[in-house]
Amino acid sequence: MRFLMMHRLDESVPEAWNPSPEFIEKMGAFIQESAENGRLITAEGVHPSEKGALVRKPRGAAIRVTDGPFAEAKEVIGGFALINAEDLPDAVAFAKSYAELFDAEIEVEVRQVVEFDEIPG
Repeated sequence: MRFLMMHRLDESVPEAWNPSPEFIEKMGAFIQESAENGRLITAEGVHPSEKGALVRKPRGAAIRVTDGPFAEAKEVIGGFALINAEDLPDAVAFAKSYAELFDAEIEVEVRQVVEFDEIPG
C-alpha cells in the first residue's frame, strides 16, 4: 500500500526554512536508506508559503486565489513523502521515525493513497 505523509511546521520558526548541516546530513541518510530498502518512493520539501498560492472554490462561487504568505495559517506544509507500507500501523511507525529527525515541533499527517482498483465502478 502507498501512503502520503505531509509534515506541517510553524513557518515563523527560523530553522523551518534554514536547516542545519547536521539536520541535512541526518535527513539525507534517512532518505537514502529508506529509498534503498524500498520504503520511500519520493520525498520533497517545499518553499515557504510566501512563494505559494492558495486556490479556493467555494460552492456556487467563483474561484479565488490568495498569494502567500497565508496569514490565517500558523502551521503550513513543509514537505511530503510518498511511501510503501504494509498497513496504516506500519506507515505510522515510519512517520514516527521521520518525525524523530526534527528538533522543531512538527506534525505528520499520514493518509493512504487510493489505488485505481479500489475505485468503484
